[in-house]
Amino acid sequence: MFWVPLLLLAWAIAGVAGLRLCRAAVREAAAAGDGAGGRRGLTLYEAAFLSGGPARVADLTLVAMARQRRLLLAHTGWATVVDPRGRDDMERTVIGAIGPEGQSPIAPVRKAAATAEAVRALAERLVRAGLAVREGDGRTVAQALRRMRLAVPAVAGLAAVALLMPVPSPMPRPLVALWFALPLAFTLGCLAIARFELSPASPWASPAGQRLLASASRAAAGDTDDDRAYLTSVAVRGVHAVGEPQVRAAFAHREPRVEW
Repeated sequence: MFWVPLLLLAWAIAGVAGLRLCRAAVREAAAAGDGAGGRRGLTLYEAAFLSGGPARVADLTLVAMARQRRLLLAHTGWATVVDPRGRDDMERTVIGAIGPEGQSPIAPVRKAAATAEAVRALAERLVRAGLAVREGDGRTVAQALRRMRLAVPAVAGLAAVALLMPVPSPMPRPLVALWFALPLAFTLGCLAIARFELSPASPWASPAGQRLLASASRAAAGDTDDDRAYLTSVAVRGVHAVGEPQVRAAFAHREPRVEW
């Protein structure tokens, strides 16, 4: 009966992952009822943060300044300041990150802007408003789903160990495999249910934030202001929405995602 401890461990892994997923889903369902329904529409910076986090805010700022010809983004991955007067905290942060020489590679500018106080203040405002979730607290649906996905190969691995170990067992191996199929079916079932019932489209946005993001996307689709629609698309989809080949090439020189 050497396989019994392995089966208990498999159930423990599956059970803990399932419990975390359920608790995260309950938290997000409770957050969905928070008083953000009567809130005004999202600003571009807010939409960018809820869609892609701090790095997306930095990307949006760079693209917006480049579209207004106040910043040049070269296909070689360099940014050059044309107008040194920032119109808001984020623009001033980007200009300061580029430095006094007025020219810098985009990757370090993007990293510095994403970790700046202006982005942290934006994040705190969104968290307090119930529109964003704090990254790294281990309680979001997206994080719970990642743990559940890790539980699947863990359970399958324990089953393989139990079946392949050359130890005599009074129970036939097909029956042992059937016992291990139960926690595996449990984890796969949780993932299947979460796929249809939950919507962790963004690890940054709460359910209320995701609803506002969807509204912003629909509003941008019918917006007659080309600049506003263009920048909203960049905020929600990232630099993949940029149409200019030179700007897209400039953002090809990137660094890993920044945590806040």
